Amino acid sequence: MFHKILVANRGEIAVRIIRACRELGIRSVAIYSEADRDAMHTRLADEAICIGPAPSSQSYLNIPSIMAAAELTDAEAIHPGFGFLAENADFAEIVMASGINWIGPSPQAMRIMGDKVKAKQAMKEAGVPLVPGSNGAVSSIDEAKIVAREAGYPVIVKASAGGGGRGMKVVHSEAALASAFSMCQREAGAAFGDDTVFIEKFLELPRHIEVQVLGDKHGNIVHLFERECSLQRNNQKILEEAPSPFLDGETRERICAAGVAAARAVDYVGAGTIEFLMNPDKSFYFIEMNTRIQVEHPVTEWVTGIDLIEWQIRVAAGEPLDFKQEDIALNGHAIECRINAEDPFRFIPCPGTIELYHAPGGRSVRVDSAIYTGYTIPPHYDSMIAKIIGHARTREKCIRRMQRAIDELAILGVTTNQELHRRLLANPAFQQGDFNIHFLEGWLRQLEHHG
Repeated sequence: MFHKILVANRGEIAVRIIRACRELGIRSVAIYSEADRDAMHTRLADEAICIGPAPSSQSYLNIPSIMAAAELTDAEAIHPGFGFLAENADFAEIVMASGINWIGPSPQAMRIMGDKVKAKQAMKEAGVPLVPGSNGAVSSIDEAKIVAREAGYPVIVKASAGGGGRGMKVVHSEAALASAFSMCQREAGAAFGDDTVFIEKFLELPRHIEVQVLGDKHGNIVHLFERECSLQRNNQKILEEAPSPFLDGETRERICAAGVAAARAVDYVGAGTIEFLMNPDKSFYFIEMNTRIQVEHPVTEWVTGIDLIEWQIRVAAGEPLDFKQEDIALNGHAIECRINAEDPFRFIPCPGTIELYHAPGGRSVRVDSAIYTGYTIPPHYDSMIAKIIGHARTREKCIRRMQRAIDELAILGVTTNQELHRRLLANPAFQQGDFNIHFLEGWLRQLEHHG
């Protein structure tokens, strides 16, 4: 086992990793920007080292500075968390070439799954269901028209290297295809340095279901069931839960088996997530793989009892999984609410100083956060400041527990989306599990219309 791990991240995920290190008896190194000098992760780690100015391009994305910090502190391994450099295969290669262990999958697996065209090809060969569309990159508008006619409108044009909703456009007719195609190419080239695009059938009322997988260096790969992630706005998740209220036992078995097949196709090591779109008839299609830990991993930890961060570290150190698929069982229901420092209905970031912070507690309520009373939220990074996660025997009980937890939460001095979660948890359609990926945005428009 490692003696010292450098955590190449900030905020609540850095705190989460540092706590896991402490429980494993591993020393931790925090890195921080000048804006994060007083951040919680710098206080909890055994060592902390400043790596640059506030902008992430000069600090958390600055590979030479991070590597220098690792060498100065004699770190044996680097955990990237999520975001920033977590899915950067070049960074993983640099870490490994420096003789430092990378806590994550191989750079090769990251490259395949980080390129949507290559990922689709790998999934096709593995027999994982794919959305109808182009077999690979589409290079001309004439080719785009042929693919779109075969798939049937509406279609979606996507950047191969894309993410977060960028380089993506829904097209409802051939007349609109040419401008959308060129727009996606330009946006992809500007945002990702790669203007490769492909085309898929646009699924109009799907749910977003993802499967958590975990693999070791000895060829063992298991799934930890699924998460329901359909409640999102602009491709940003707001609330997640496990298991999905929509799946029956047979569908769960099929989609989780597909998740394992997807991971096995790239010899996956560590924690990863296979994302699917599922139609109302329960047919489902692979969309992408996240080759890192997910923001919403706590709901899976609640319902399986398996510590995903701990196992990321253990498998990176060469340990085999000490459980098999048949040992993993679903236990109850879990829900996560992402608490963001932003206007709850206009989604405008609201950084500032927290004058008072009181976290909810009580039975089966977990709070993952890095904030405290007096902490100043910097304007340079993502607006998520906490995650509240509840667990109960049934979904109905879990919703009530989460309502109680959200009511107990107190954050004064900055605006948060607490009220959004309060209303969402009380929404009858949500309580009945009757929603898809378009539900939240439609509901928000209704709220705006009614004032």
